[in-house]
Amino acid sequence: PAGRRMCPLGWLGVASLCLGTLWAVPAKERRKGEKPKADLTLYENLDLENYHLTLDNYGEILDLSNYEELYDYGDLVPRIEVGTLAPRPKDPQTLPELAETTAGAPKLQPPSGAGPVPPAPVPGQGESWLPSCQLCLCLGSSVYCDDAGLEQIPALPPGTEYLYARFNRIRALRAADFTGLEKLKRIDLSSNSIRRAEADAFRLLPGLQELLLPENRLTALPELPRSLRRLDARRNRIGSAGLRPEAFRDLKQLQFLHLSDNQLDFIPVPLPESLRSLHLQNNNIQTMHEDTFCDSQEQGQIRGALEDIRLDGNPINLSLFPNAFFCLPRLPTGRFS
Repeated sequence: PAGRRMCPLGWLGVASLCLGTLWAVPAKERRKGEKPKADLTLYENLDLENYHLTLDNYGEILDLSNYEELYDYGDLVPRIEVGTLAPRPKDPQTLPELAETTAGAPKLQPPSGAGPVPPAPVPGQGESWLPSCQLCLCLGSSVYCDDAGLEQIPALPPGTEYLYARFNRIRALRAADFTGLEKLKRIDLSSNSIRRAEADAFRLLPGLQELLLPENRLTALPELPRSLRRLDARRNRIGSAGLRPEAFRDLKQLQFLHLSDNQLDFIPVPLPESLRSLHLQNNNIQTMHEDTFCDSQEQGQIRGALEDIRLDGNPINLSLFPNAFFCLPRLPTGRFS
């Protein structure tokens, strides 16, 4: 009975020893697992009102002027180490998804030869126009082939309205070059080596308004469409024999006729009433008829449109033909003595 009364006292002593051991641990060890509290005194002098970012003060708060200097973008270059990519399975059947994807896909073959792969034809325009848009620049209804090393006119889109093929090596113009181009309005073939143009090269172009052929080697002009408003064939080798009889009579809309620096020995008459500018300087014209510009039988005639006539550089004395200019608003430019 006495031993049983001693047990509670024993347990009380053990508990006292445990509590004493716990309080004996240093305070620093007990605070290791606790989060340190922020010291608010560090933020008392920090003004946070200026850090309210808006579109107005963004550049004032954040100075990014030297950001690129501080940041090394070379570190962002991706690097792929050899051997890190998984090898492609030899048998696609081992991956069902891959087999289904590649089963119906056509195999792409690399193009043979060094030339570029031609683009697919545009629906409704056919394939015949493709060469011009490979060698030239096609923008809308205009085709630009300047200085492209061409030796002939390439096949053009059916809707072409303006063709610029200057500074090339084109030697001849064929009727087939412009077949079906009913919308063509301007052809500029300046500074080529054109020696010959077939008779029907331009005649079947119902909408052609401007034909520019300066600085070539033409000896004759082909038949011209009646829609023409401007013809420029300066600096060629065209002689009077190279013009069809009354070549310009039916061109009722022709306004500018420039044939300077050729080998003409007479003025190509009759000239249409619509003509405004006639340049024939630096030819071999020696004489003219009194009816060249005015009708000698109609003294009241006034030809007000033709204001620009150049005959300078020809071996002709214009003062010998006073009745040829009475209907003009201005005298031709040339020698009058």
